[in-house]
Amino acid sequence: MQLKMEGVYVWPFRQLRMVLSNPLDGEANKPEEFFPLNPYHLLGIFSLQVLQESPREHLQRNGRSSPILEMSRNCKIQMAAQVFHALTDFRNGDQEHQPYEMKGLIESPKIENEGECFSALTLNATSVNVDVYYNKAVNYTLMVTFISFLQVLFLIRQMDHSSTQSGAAKVSLWMIGQQAIMDAYLCLLHLTAGILVESLFNAFATAAFFKFVIFSIFEMRYLLAIWKARRPATSGEGWEAMRRELSVLYSRFYGFLLGGILLMYELHNLLHYILFLLYSFWIPQIVSNVKRDSRKPLHVHYIVGITATRLAIPLYIFGCPKNFLRLKTDIVWCTCLVAFLVLQALVLLLQHYLGARWFIPRQLLPEKYSYFRRVDRGTLQVILGDSNAAADCVICMATVDIGQRSTDCMVTPCDHFFHAGCLQRWMDIKMECPTCRRPLPPM
Repeated sequence: MQLKMEGVYVWPFRQLRMVLSNPLDGEANKPEEFFPLNPYHLLGIFSLQVLQESPREHLQRNGRSSPILEMSRNCKIQMAAQVFHALTDFRNGDQEHQPYEMKGLIESPKIENEGECFSALTLNATSVNVDVYYNKAVNYTLMVTFISFLQVLFLIRQMDHSSTQSGAAKVSLWMIGQQAIMDAYLCLLHLTAGILVESLFNAFATAAFFKFVIFSIFEMRYLLAIWKARRPATSGEGWEAMRRELSVLYSRFYGFLLGGILLMYELHNLLHYILFLLYSFWIPQIVSNVKRDSRKPLHVHYIVGITATRLAIPLYIFGCPKNFLRLKTDIVWCTCLVAFLVLQALVLLLQHYLGARWFIPRQLLPEKYSYFRRVDRGTLQVILGDSNAAADCVICMATVDIGQRSTDCMVTPCDHFFHAGCLQRWMDIKMECPTCRRPLPPM
């Protein structure tokens, strides 16, 4: 809707009186004026109303809700408002950059035989210092870029930590996939913000580019490594089998990505709860550790670093009172989010140092295979052909002491003997027997 606006601001009373007009079709681009240009003429029209009533009284008398209507005729609209300094604290008394607030009423006078153009509208506006606003937005994008760089470093550290097949198989596919979806959403949001605000496109596009690099290169590559580590048989079936597996992985990822966008669009009123769901990305790894009894699947720096950097953006948006989006802060929600994510990270750290199943009572745990079990002489005679014969470790090709008092001998479920250190280092690479290639249970 294009409006013609003209009026008078009465400084002693801090009140603004405006007249707005909707030009007829074909007149929008004409230079002719709809109202006299003399401010004293307008002052004479509004002087009595300015002195007799305030906008607040006018709002209480005329304020009411109204539907949205199209203005198909030439409507003249009056706006009565009061302008005053916003109640904020400023350093050094900088009067030039103090924000103003404007509250008032917009209404159209009744026209004979036609009635009102539209119902009265309440007005509540605050001035914005564009320079300060843009500086805040640029600083935010710099923060996002720096955080993205740190996340790349932590992710590289984790990929090095789990570079072997056995190490990658311990990492939860859901945990990495959930973080990749979060980064994809952040990439889309920052790119959209840059398109909407052209003057800030370069800043937001840089932040979006870093998020794109994280999820499309590093996290997707890590997803593929975990997927292949959990399906070692597929790697030997040729390129066609591998291509089918990759198509399934990509279809699931982008299916969840698009489904999440539709879900957030339909349930945008529940955004806080959806964010809680997205920030439960450590839970799949905790569950996977318990099920597989995994030993140190994640690097400590990765757990602590990702927990801290993932909290930065929601805490800025919902916890910083001077965020560039000008959203109302919610300290309670921010506190709950921090406690929720820190609790997950704390459980992971305790699993790292105390064992994956430290919080589960022993009565509920399944029976665990003991690699230090003792083999009786009858079994040794069947395996080695002689109860007094010595066994060789096929990893280091040295003799293994299989005596009853030996603490350096480990026995696999398939009755093969190895040095304890040799087998432990082997299981960090592959969870299969070095002799017969059978799968090995976790230690």
